[in-house]
Amino acid sequence: MLDLEAINSASKRIDGVARRTPVLTSSTLDRNTGTTAFLKAENFQRVGAFKFRGAYNAISRLTRAQLATGVVTYSSGNHAQAVALAAKLMGTTAVILMPEDTPASKMDATRGYGAEILTYDRYTGDRVALGSQLAAERGLTLVPPYDHPHVMAGQGTVALELFEETGPLDTLVVPIGGGGLMAGCATVAKNLHPSIRVIGVEPEQANDTQLSLRKNERVRIPVPHTIADGQATEIPGELTFAVNQRLVDDIILVDDDEIRDAMRFAFERLKIVLEPSGATSLAALLKGTLTGRVGVVLSGGNISVERFRDLLT
Repeated sequence: MLDLEAINSASKRIDGVARRTPVLTSSTLDRNTGTTAFLKAENFQRVGAFKFRGAYNAISRLTRAQLATGVVTYSSGNHAQAVALAAKLMGTTAVILMPEDTPASKMDATRGYGAEILTYDRYTGDRVALGSQLAAERGLTLVPPYDHPHVMAGQGTVALELFEETGPLDTLVVPIGGGGLMAGCATVAKNLHPSIRVIGVEPEQANDTQLSLRKNERVRIPVPHTIADGQATEIPGELTFAVNQRLVDDIILVDDDEIRDAMRFAFERLKIVLEPSGATSLAALLKGTLTGRVGVVLSGGNISVERFRDLLT
């Protein structure tokens, strides 16, 4: 269901709609980490995160009948905004299930794209069950945030663009939440450069993929408490884990303080704003354990001024 052909097809489909985001470099970063780093800055993507790629690829493939009834998804923020915008561009409607504690800036942005928002308690509610129930009741098409072949293929275009600019790399570092971004990027990396090391990054409190890889089966953990809300997943996706189990070489864990340090470094040295989930891969690089030519996916920058200030003071 996910191969290089599917990702190349997604690249053609989103061309001219999604942005081709810049690849940043920094001599200070290279000196501090002992690497030659290439940062794929998805914080400059539409809606401020990579999620638009997969959402648009999936929604643009729906039938006229499906577009006529609308779509539904569940998300802590970035996928919500991506689905809302993609739905608007495709002339359909979107209903979004969002956790009650989602940052207000992400809720406001999602609502601004015209979506209907329904909230739930992430610590007691099952968003997958709620989303499926809502889809059945209203006749909507469910566009999940990661466990969908067209979503994964869209996310893989991040790595496709990165390698087009950098050529071969020794290591690719990608944040993992539900695993869709990693599944797409790892598929590209291992097909184009079989010897590359693919490293996933998770918050220490949200290491469901690390535990699952160790046990060779999907492991569910308690709802994580981490500032990286976009990666606060309880269990890897079924489809995404099947891919990542084959292609991911290792997982690096970062704690909240390391994420804050990465956000600060990005702001002060790279002159860009990253949300916590968008900074975890940079936090992994800043540990100084990697070598050679390293590609790093900065997955998003959706954060309010107030939250950014509060996290860094």
